[in-house]
Amino acid sequence: MNTGQKRIFDELAKLMTDAAGAAQGVRKEVESAFRAQAERMISSMDLVQREEFEAAREMAVKARAENEKLAARVAELEAKLASKASKPAKTRPSGRSTAKK
Repeated sequence: MNTGQKRIFDELAKLMTDAAGAAQGVRKEVESAFRAQAERMISSMDLVQREEFEAAREMAVKARAENEKLAARVAELEAKLASKASKPAKTRPSGRSTAKK
């Protein structure tokens, strides 16, 4: 190979390397622009982050468990009230009932 052809190939290789670097730079710019646009779209949709969702979900699970516990307690208290109401009232020796009128 003579020096002229070698120089042409060297210049061509340099040009290709520069073009590849420029293409990579353009690719990074396009990715950055796309990412920024996607973040803008997501933020305009009022979406929540995963951490916020998990925290709200955990609070809901705890609230549901507390609600079930309280419902069971109310049912128990209602049953006690019902059993007391169904028992006949005791009478006093004077003939009066202990139940209020």
